[in-house]
Amino acid sequence: MRNTKKGVAGLLALTVAAAGSMASIGAVAAQDDETIVGVSWNNFQEERWALRDEPAIKAVLDAAGAQYISTDAASSAEKQVSDIEQLVTQGADAIIILAQDNEAILPAVQDALDQGIPVVAYDRLFETDADGAYYVTFDNVEVGRMQARAILEAMPAGNYVFIKGNSADPNADFLRGGQQEILQAAIDAGDIVNVGEQYTDNWDPAVAQRNMEQILTDNDNNVDAVVASNDGTAGGSIAALAAQGLDGVVPVSGQDADNAALNRVALGTQTVTVWKDARELGKAAAEVALAAIDGTPEGTTVFSDGPKGIAMDSVLLAPTPILQDNLQLVVDAGWISAEELCAGVEAGSVEACS
Repeated sequence: MRNTKKGVAGLLALTVAAAGSMASIGAVAAQDDETIVGVSWNNFQEERWALRDEPAIKAVLDAAGAQYISTDAASSAEKQVSDIEQLVTQGADAIIILAQDNEAILPAVQDALDQGIPVVAYDRLFETDADGAYYVTFDNVEVGRMQARAILEAMPAGNYVFIKGNSADPNADFLRGGQQEILQAAIDAGDIVNVGEQYTDNWDPAVAQRNMEQILTDNDNNVDAVVASNDGTAGGSIAALAAQGLDGVVPVSGQDADNAALNRVALGTQTVTVWKDARELGKAAAEVALAAIDGTPEGTTVFSDGPKGIAMDSVLLAPTPILQDNLQLVVDAGWISAEELCAGVEAGSVEACS
């Protein structure tokens, strides 16, 4: 490692929830104010990065006495490559990367690793077997399973639509694989028919809406369920359904527990969102980055289920499905206020909005 300047002012104990249990990432020396952790965001305009993830990362770094710097690629794979190079030039001792394109960034990632700078694949996988690379995310295959279980319970048979994520993001296929695991038996039995399946460029809700509109047109609105892979694509799908008077009739899945999505769950237009507490994700990534600066994080697990099958030291956090009957969980956790959750909801129609 190139990082030899770190002073020791105490110990920061690191623990993260891995696969639903507590796994120690080890004890990390508190950093002096010369320690720099950089974050390369793929698109900082999305609600959760600014409201949830970044504050959690900053809190860990502040507690350790380390500096935070960041860049925003604005959904450009080319810019993200130069952003990572910029973070190296600015003296980052570790870099957390939310990838726009998991292949395009690999040369810049390798350059950082070659200079002894550890990198953390944040939420979205990029695969490298180089020493110093880590992967911190939620169990996205399980997220897909949770989405499918909720929709299958709501609609055990009928015409299903699959609104997937960005094709350049491995998470899109992890989610779709988990969904298929749950639904395969019903598909094989002929109870479920796949009448439309589309990737969504950049997870863009407007693209999801257009794709859903086309699928509704192709099927004369004969759609019974929508398995949408995140809350943005769910919102776009629901907008298309609403235009046909089908919102609240056709069950729709999502993930991320965005405020708007949680409100839709309370209103009944979205069936489920899978809560991935981004505060825990940001905390875990910052802790892994700091631990990697001083050595090798402990307590990680090995993830090798990516497209290339490369084994990476990883932390996989456990997600939670949120439906109408357990909405109180996110209120009690301070994730959303009762006022935001229950906006427009008839008092007493949902337990959390009584």
